[in-house]
Amino acid sequence: MKFLIDECLHTSLVAVAQEHGHDCFHVNWLGLSGETDWDLMPRIVAHDFTFVTNNARDFRKLYAKEELHAGLVIIVPQVLPGLQRDLFMAVLQELADSQEIVNEVVEIAIEDGEVILTRYALPE
Repeated sequence: MKFLIDECLHTSLVAVAQEHGHDCFHVNWLGLSGETDWDLMPRIVAHDFTFVTNNARDFRKLYAKEELHAGLVIIVPQVLPGLQRDLFMAVLQELADSQEIVNEVVEIAIEDGEVILTRYALPE
């Protein structure tokens, strides 16, 4: 897979993806920091990025309008970089058998100290 990490998440997530054999880029490294969500979306779709963010509300809406996309990963909690890496690694392990997550969303959250991973289609 080819991931693009949003500016709201730490740049160290790039190395996590690369260690698992994926191509990965960070919004900041592509000169896209500060871009609005709706301005990022055409680039995400055009380059077949699986986008990784914690901006669930905005990107669920944007992805719901796309007929075809390479997937969305939402790391729900605002947490320190070390925990972001752990949560992203859990997502990558979930996706290890999948070559792609076309038109799917994978959300990972922590509830009562337990990691909860949810996967669903979008658009439905």
